[in-house]
Amino acid sequence: MRWELLKSLCEVPGTPGREEKVRKLVLEAMKPLVDEIRVDAMGNVIGKKRGSGQRRVMLAAHMDEIGFLVSAIDDNGFLHILPVGGFDPRTLFAQRVVVHGREQLKGILMPGTKPIHISSPEETSKVPGVDEFFIDVGLKKEKLSTLVRVGDFVTMDRECIQMGDMVNSKALDDRLGVFVMLEALQSVTHHEVDIYAVATVQEEQGLRGALTGAYGIEPDLGVALDVTVAADIPGNQPHKYVTRLGGGTAIKIMDSASIGNYKLVEFMREVAEKNNISYQMEILPRGGTDAGAIERTRTGCPVMTISVPARYVHTAVETSHKKDIEASISLLARFLEVAHTADVSL
Repeated sequence: MRWELLKSLCEVPGTPGREEKVRKLVLEAMKPLVDEIRVDAMGNVIGKKRGSGQRRVMLAAHMDEIGFLVSAIDDNGFLHILPVGGFDPRTLFAQRVVVHGREQLKGILMPGTKPIHISSPEETSKVPGVDEFFIDVGLKKEKLSTLVRVGDFVTMDRECIQMGDMVNSKALDDRLGVFVMLEALQSVTHHEVDIYAVATVQEEQGLRGALTGAYGIEPDLGVALDVTVAADIPGNQPHKYVTRLGGGTAIKIMDSASIGNYKLVEFMREVAEKNNISYQMEILPRGGTDAGAIERTRTGCPVMTISVPARYVHTAVETSHKKDIEASISLLARFLEVAHTADVSL
């Protein structure tokens, strides 16, 4: 597993609509692994690895990460923001962020609430909404207005680290999916299908890049690559874990955006078992992946998702197990080698 590539992918900034720095890195990493590569009008990176041309398989992993846009600069030099992607406000208190203006500025994300020392019990028990948070970059409005404009994007200020058997970072959702796709392209030995590897844009704002990417490709099969919830932590019941870290890659049955084609899901399970790849089955009550866009493009196609389990999803400290990452890479590579034999007829 190429640690430096994963670290670079996670640490480069790119919110929905501002994936250009991630795209540059993905283009460099993908180009040696495919026969053709291009960027479409939406900004998706589309690499093609030619097979026999009898079946087109689209892989989709999104490049964007959740973040914010600057919506206003007030007279006291505080930045007001709007989220791009879904945040749980309980995880945003006292976070360091980077404001990507004419210069990169470090800032502190805080809610407009009183310090605990002067708050009533009722005030301290209230969780503020995301719209109540602001950013303090330590500058007066006059100076700040020369460096930051409305519409500049903001990302969490966290590096990608190895933590025991885990990887911990911002933006594992879904730079980890992009990494799995790239590593599988390198690992695959032979394949009959035409592989379209797509690093998509704007997934966190409605699966937008996958929709236009699939429209141009017209795939016969679609496989999304994303992270999923691993709620295997104290305070939760085992039947609500969704997945467990260290339990293997996750073969998704359904989420709120798509239901995996049952024959394709079963085929993926058989591939895992035949190759002794650890896996777990996943049903996600809320949330979706690019598979939901691919299956509804043009006349549609069978889809499913391979997920990497992750704790603390949609926070600045998303965490995945190295063995689950490796299992996801292996499952995707082995699937691509036999994808031409998958029977998904109704």
